[in-house]
Amino acid sequence: MAVKGTKKRPAQSAQRPAKKRKVAEDGKSSKSKTKGKERASDRPTIEIPNAGNEDDVELSDEDLDLLEEYGPAVSFLKTLDEKGIARSKKETERLHQMNKPVRKPVEDDLPSIHSHDEDEDDWSSGGSGLEDLSADEDMSDDEAPSEAESSTSAADKRRRKRKEDSDEEELPFETQPRKRRPSWEPESDKEKGIERLPIKLADGRIQKSGSKVFLDDDEETGLESDEESQPDKAAEAAQRHRVEDVSTGARFGRPAVVDVIGQKSRKARIQGAKEQIAGLCQEILGDPENSLGLLRRLHTFSLPEISTPTHPEPVPNDPVIRKLTMLSQLAVFKDIIPGYRIRALTEKEKAEKVSQMVQRTRDWEQGLVSVYQAYLRGLEAELKAKSELAETALHCMCTLLVEVTHFNFRVNLMSSIVAALSRKSWDKSSDLCLDTLIKVFRADNTGEPSLEIVRLLNRMIKERKYNVHPEVLSCLLHLRLKTELGVRASESKVDKETSGKPMAKGRAAARRAKGKKTDQPHLSKKAKKVLKERKEIEKEMHEAAAEVDKEERAARHTETLKLLFVLYFSILKNPRPTPLLPAALRGIAKFAHLVNIDFFKDLLQVLKNLMARDAEEHAEGDADAPVSAPGPHDASNIATVQHQLLCIVTAFELLSGQGEALDIDLSDFINRLYAILPQLALMPDIEAPPPNQAKVSVRGPPPPSTADVLFRALHLAFTPRSSAAAPPPWRSAAFAKRLLCAALQWPPATAVRAIELVAELVERDPKLEALLSTEDRAGNGVYRPDLDDPQLSNPFGTSFYELQTLAARHFAEQVRVAAGKLLDSSS
Repeated sequence: MAVKGTKKRPAQSAQRPAKKRKVAEDGKSSKSKTKGKERASDRPTIEIPNAGNEDDVELSDEDLDLLEEYGPAVSFLKTLDEKGIARSKKETERLHQMNKPVRKPVEDDLPSIHSHDEDEDDWSSGGSGLEDLSADEDMSDDEAPSEAESSTSAADKRRRKRKEDSDEEELPFETQPRKRRPSWEPESDKEKGIERLPIKLADGRIQKSGSKVFLDDDEETGLESDEESQPDKAAEAAQRHRVEDVSTGARFGRPAVVDVIGQKSRKARIQGAKEQIAGLCQEILGDPENSLGLLRRLHTFSLPEISTPTHPEPVPNDPVIRKLTMLSQLAVFKDIIPGYRIRALTEKEKAEKVSQMVQRTRDWEQGLVSVYQAYLRGLEAELKAKSELAETALHCMCTLLVEVTHFNFRVNLMSSIVAALSRKSWDKSSDLCLDTLIKVFRADNTGEPSLEIVRLLNRMIKERKYNVHPEVLSCLLHLRLKTELGVRASESKVDKETSGKPMAKGRAAARRAKGKKTDQPHLSKKAKKVLKERKEIEKEMHEAAAEVDKEERAARHTETLKLLFVLYFSILKNPRPTPLLPAALRGIAKFAHLVNIDFFKDLLQVLKNLMARDAEEHAEGDADAPVSAPGPHDASNIATVQHQLLCIVTAFELLSGQGEALDIDLSDFINRLYAILPQLALMPDIEAPPPNQAKVSVRGPPPPSTADVLFRALHLAFTPRSSAAAPPPWRSAAFAKRLLCAALQWPPATAVRAIELVAELVERDPKLEALLSTEDRAGNGVYRPDLDDPQLSNPFGTSFYELQTLAARHFAEQVRVAAGKLLDSSS
């Protein structure tokens, strides 16, 4: 329809009632059908409404504004193809069928799809169904059959004609026999050949061809050879498609690891490895979370032999490169290892969906643990093989244990270090291991690493049957038990006291009803819920604070103390004396205030037996060889005296703590101390510290000398634990007399300490002042210096005339001054 140029749209005619209007419309439609009016879809073109007189159309101001603003955007309307738009759907399909290209059939030697028996019905592929569907659609639209149907029927006729011609011909594949396996035919038919396929005649009868074909041996085994060659072909294909990963191949502008290690020149090989190792370490430290592949590549340089998918033959690695790689990995791991322990993910955690960031962090943590584990395995293998890199491996393990004690595989590092200390000999590696353990003990805030080390040492020493170096036990003196435990858990025992069982609900309710106190106050349901939530919040806050729980630490220290005393007591009770005895006695003396009071009597009895055994062995040696008996300077005699002195100090240390409440007689230890004073007087190196082969850099104060241990025992023996336990005068006088006799032979420093101790004894007991005068006698009888019992020696039958000699004739001025000062105090 053409658009009219009227300004206003004419008003519609008045409509009749709805029912009559509907009847009238039906009548009009029936009339149009009867007249056979042509439908719009049947016409070749559909007239497009066109404004013939465009000048007469008035546009509103809004339309003018839109044209001015968006005019260029609608300029494409001028170039529209009016004929293409006006063409109907039927005309478009007709033109498409006219210009549709005709595809040529593919010429092959295969039979036609209609090459079936003549008796059977024509085979249909279902294409007729599609044709019927299109025909139905055309009939619904009153359309005539298109030219496509005629072309389809012509193609079917040509196909049928070709089928009739090809039925009489014998195609090439029909004349060739199919390959058969030898196992398919019986033995009797193998020599007769293979019959040809039967032929079906026109009347339906099947007739055998009667001819046979004989296959060559190569053709018979063709199938089997093809099947056998399939794995070989697959292997060859896999070999071709092998690709090296980032840990070994050429990546990021770097040559492959095998290419670097396989260079003929050793200088070029080491230089290339140094450059690549330095670059890898720099990139790993720059972005650790995205450098797992580089971390694995760095670990590849430390392997003894390197093989890759493209180079399956292992290439031996240079020891210098391996050493550099181990030390480089040590520096990298010290820097990138997080400050927490990484645990393995559970199956539930692996199955749950997490964010991309969390998954990336998990992959990084698990990859780091795997590379770190491979690194530690390599170090352990070198250490067990005792190769030329064993010292470097031990150094790396010790450094890792000190720097990353909190991280995974801590027990493995401790086991390797403790195993290195299990030898009888002592060298630089032993010093390194001992230094490492001492550092771990000193830096331990939780008590867990110390407990693990003590457990490993206990097991190792027992498995070695106490045949280890004595310095191994010296590291146990650096445990933080004495300071960290503080006040002992109990006055009677080290074990943590267990609280009693809580009252039953009914009993607690009954006590509350009577107005008595209970440990379970009544709580309503709401109060219980609030209390439970509060406990959960406190638990989360405690975990977030990352503080060491004092109760857990005390429990670990208590367990460590148990293992420590079990080790010490087993050494003391060993029937044969071991070199570990002095170290065990020093340890018991240091931690004596923490010993369970139930063990006091047994432990004192063991110490008495040790002193008696040493004395008997010394006496037997003198009796068996009177002429060549060991003198006072003999090493065995000195060791025996030192053992006895340590036993005495240990006994006094036990009763200086919680044993003060016990009434135990230590007269045997005091008499033994009095008896060994003459032997100690003849010891020339009494001020020298005990022989120590370990040169540990972190060792604290030097070990006490024999003189220090002696005066420690004397102070403990004469320091009264209470007013009623003051030493008797005869004991003080006897010890003072022997100390002054020994001071005549001792070095100046030790002699001064002896004179000062005598001055304390004289000041504490006024009866000893009579012995300072050489003219008067404090008692009757004769002094017996040959007796080892201070009560029977009668010290008041003599005087301290040694002081006169020391004050007048000693070569050291400090000794003369100390002796003169003591003499002047009496006058």
